[in-house]
Amino acid sequence: MNQLRRSISIYGLGLLALFSACSGSTKSSKYTKLTGEVFHTYFSIQYDLGTDYSKAIDSTFHSFSHSLNPFDSTSLIAAINRNESSETDSMLREVFLQSVEISRHTEGSYDVTCAPLINLWGFGFEKKGDSITLHIVDSVRQLVGYQKVQLDGAQMLKADPRMKIDFSSISKGYCADLVGRLLKEQGATNYLVELGGEIAFQGKNPQDECWIIGIDKPIDDPSGSVNDYELRIRLPRQAGGLATSGNYRNFKIIKGKKYAHTIDPKSGYPMQTDVLSATIIAPSCMLADGLATACMTRQSSQVPALIRHFPGVEYMLILGNPSGGYHTVMSPGFQRLVIK
Repeated sequence: MNQLRRSISIYGLGLLALFSACSGSTKSSKYTKLTGEVFHTYFSIQYDLGTDYSKAIDSTFHSFSHSLNPFDSTSLIAAINRNESSETDSMLREVFLQSVEISRHTEGSYDVTCAPLINLWGFGFEKKGDSITLHIVDSVRQLVGYQKVQLDGAQMLKADPRMKIDFSSISKGYCADLVGRLLKEQGATNYLVELGGEIAFQGKNPQDECWIIGIDKPIDDPSGSVNDYELRIRLPRQAGGLATSGNYRNFKIIKGKKYAHTIDPKSGYPMQTDVLSATIIAPSCMLADGLATACMTRQSSQVPALIRHFPGVEYMLILGNPSGGYHTVMSPGFQRLVIK
C-alpha cells in the first residue's frame, strides 16, 4: 500500500475534478486539501476543517485494501479467491450486497463473479496470455454467476471453489465513500473526495459554491492523459457520489483486434453496446460506481428502466452514432446540473 504522498497532479479516468482553489497550498479558507497516490491512481481530498487527517485517511485506505483489494495478497477477498478462508468483514459484505442488487436488476449482465473471464481477457488481477479459444471461454464461463455465491452470516460461500470475485467495478467508489464517512465523523459538512475519478461529495467548495466537475469527451486514450471536457456540472449539495465508466480508455489489442474491457458474463466475450460512456450521480459513490459499469453492459434504451430501480439516481450517457461521432442523452435531473 502506498503511503499518502503530496502531489499537485490530479487526474481521473472519465472525469476530472475542477478546483478553483488549486494553487498547491494545503489549506484555503479553513479548508484542508490532501493529494497523493494510492492503488496506482491519484486522489484529491478537500474538506472544511483545519486539521490534517492524512493519517486517519491512510488507515482507511489500509482497512479497505485488507478487505476488498484483489491485488493485495493479504486481503480477505484474495483469501476467499484462493479458498484459504470464507471469512468476510462488514465492508466486504456491504459491497457484495450492493453488487447483487445491481446484478438482479441487470439480469446478470453486471456480475462481480465475472473475474475469471476478465482475467482471461487480460483486464483483471491475474494476467493471462493471448491464447483464447471458444472452448476455453465456454469452460471459464461455467465459473461465473452471482447466484452461485451466498453469504451465510459472516461467511462467503462459493458454489465452485474455482470461482473468483472481483469488486473493482464498485469498490473504488466505496473507498471514496469511506473517506467521506470519516470526514463527516470528524465534523466536516463540506467535502469532495476524488479517488481515481470516482467522487464522494457533500456541500460546497471554499468559494461557498457547489462543487464543479468536468466530464471528459470519449477519446481513445488508455493513458488517461488527454482530458477534453464534454460538459461541466454543479454537483448537488446533499451527500452523494459520482462515477464515470467507459470502454474508450480501457481496451486491449489482441492479434490486431481491439477488445473493450466490459465482458458479457453470458457469452464470455468482450461486449460493446451503443453506450460509449456512462456518468452516474447517486446517493453513494459505491452505487454510482457500480451503476456506471452496469450501464456499459446495457443498450441505452434499457438504461432508464434500470435507473428507475434506484431512487435518487441521475445519469448521462455518451452514445456512439452508427455513422461515426457521438451524442449525449441524460435524465432531467442531470440536465438541471449542467453549466450552460
